[in-house]
Amino acid sequence: MKSIETILVANRGEIAVRVMRTAKAMGLRTVAVYSDADTHAMHVRQADRAMPLGGNTPAESYLNSDAILQAALDAGADAIHPGYGFLSENTAFAAACADAGVIFIGPPAAAVEVMGDKALAKRAMLSADVPCIPGYQGEDQSVDALYREADTIGMPVMIKAAAGGGGRGMRRVAELDDLRQGIELARSEAESAFGNGDLILERLVEGARHVEIQVFADTHGNVVHLGERDCSLQRRHQKVVEESPCPIMTPALREAMGAAAVNAARAVGYVGAGTVEFLLDAKGDFFFLEMNTRLQVEHPVTEYVTGFDLVEWQIRVAQGEVLPAQQDDVDLFGHAIEVRLCAEDPAAGFLPSAGSVNRFYVHEREGLRIDTGIETGDSVSPFYDSMVAKIIAWGETRETARLRLRAALQGTALMGVTHNRGFLLELLDQASFINGDATTDFIDRRYPEGYVSGSVPTGILAGAIALQQGLVADASYESSLSVSPELLGWVSTGGAVRRHTYQVGEQDFSAMVSSSEAGAFTIDLADISHRVEIQAMRDGVATLLIDDCRTPLGYQVNDQATVHISSDACDFALINRDLIPPETQEEALGGRVVAPMHGQLVSLLVEANQSVEKDQRLGVFEAMKMQHEILASVSGVVQELNAQVGQQLAAGDTILVIDELSGD
Repeated sequence: MKSIETILVANRGEIAVRVMRTAKAMGLRTVAVYSDADTHAMHVRQADRAMPLGGNTPAESYLNSDAILQAALDAGADAIHPGYGFLSENTAFAAACADAGVIFIGPPAAAVEVMGDKALAKRAMLSADVPCIPGYQGEDQSVDALYREADTIGMPVMIKAAAGGGGRGMRRVAELDDLRQGIELARSEAESAFGNGDLILERLVEGARHVEIQVFADTHGNVVHLGERDCSLQRRHQKVVEESPCPIMTPALREAMGAAAVNAARAVGYVGAGTVEFLLDAKGDFFFLEMNTRLQVEHPVTEYVTGFDLVEWQIRVAQGEVLPAQQDDVDLFGHAIEVRLCAEDPAAGFLPSAGSVNRFYVHEREGLRIDTGIETGDSVSPFYDSMVAKIIAWGETRETARLRLRAALQGTALMGVTHNRGFLLELLDQASFINGDATTDFIDRRYPEGYVSGSVPTGILAGAIALQQGLVADASYESSLSVSPELLGWVSTGGAVRRHTYQVGEQDFSAMVSSSEAGAFTIDLADISHRVEIQAMRDGVATLLIDDCRTPLGYQVNDQATVHISSDACDFALINRDLIPPETQEEALGGRVVAPMHGQLVSLLVEANQSVEKDQRLGVFEAMKMQHEILASVSGVVQELNAQVGQQLAAGDTILVIDELSGD
């Protein structure tokens, strides 16, 4: 097989940037492809050459296999690296690459076809004596057949998209009465995400860990495993925290799981990087879940503890080389933990967020790696995945890695979009995680009503109030004529005292603010008082003395009334309600049901003049590759429908209006 000199990366975001990093280190030229929405994206800036695909949606761009292959030919690329997602497990695209004489850096099409279909994969693994979860993976996809099989398996069950991954097309169902709705949602999401609505059923293994084995195979018959990753902290079946090694792994269990994973790869003639996922129950029994026939999002933790560059391995195997190491050469050292920093709102059911990134910064430190496709000034697009960065920490021990990761998150600022930093910090501090006891149901059990951030410390709140007062004063000074800087903060009657009404989240409160000199404030909050001095404000970071303690605060100003704050403890928006004109105060939505963000209305389950109850399911909205239920905000009668199924909507667009029932 010919040597690779130029690689086109058929992806975007952090994985495109990460693949290019290794390719350049190997002396290879890199080619990016980009949609209209990604014209100025980081992966485009970092490539040696960039080819436009046009369009915004994945179907128009990163799933447009013909356009991507033509871009590779036009750019003279020898190979295409698909990253993960998009075309990474598309057998037709891999075949088209081969026909065009372009190397597809991935496994053989036959292996992808088997392992990419959960039903075919389960059948193949059962034939290879790989332990599997009891379930149904038959061809009869009728609702009646799924009902019968679920009753036989026993409730609760997991419904899974046969062709799926990444948590899409997946639903947990506890009662047979809820099975029909679960099937409808899973099938709709699967058809939208994968173009295939086939489903499988599995018995729910409760209180289990998600443990996966990284495997690698070459064209010379060599297959090795590179240890395991524990990915048990999940929400909506999507991984949130990943680590290697698994906290409860033993040498004997690793050998057994590794052997099963290698057997699974050999059973389908696998070549390249792959991950065999297992559920590990409390008794130490493990069961095959699926095989991901691509590089995983969480591969950096394996790279940290093995010292191997998995993308380099992929490239070398793709050009016909023997694996760089054999099984006896694989040794795990230290511990690595990864978190996914995402643009999403944990307090609103983890609804994805999109918009401009006004500031993104992570303090670099020893044992820390940041994989990202975003820089300050970039945007999180509503058309693609919401992940902003992966932050990975390594340590000689698990606790060292945890503390390093925690410190890195505390020093992270992401402003302009809502994000999950506070949620990640809280997870890292949970006793179950610290002790290594967390299982796949941990987040659901710990946060049954969803995640709600804690209250803002009063010192940080006082600092934010002082900072906003300082920003308003600076703005007033800039617009003034002939005012000497020495007169800033001075009043003839001594210190000025003002009462202001503020809002943080849903909470309104009053504060007394007094100042007798520029940049120095006393903030009285109910029965507690804080002294705040502003020492410096520069490039979105303010240095404050709060009760004589030096405290940095990241900040972003939307307008004089609102300042967004990022501290090592929390992120919040402070609104000075006294600075908001009454006519611009936001009115309550009442019976107006709006699009939560840019996306597509997938289904609408009500008609005009129909009566609905509060929290009744009205339809399904798809955004950033996930589907979200639309619920009635009030009880009443549907007055008008303002959107149609299939329509693309912007955040805040009205979907329908409910004439609210009177409380009389």
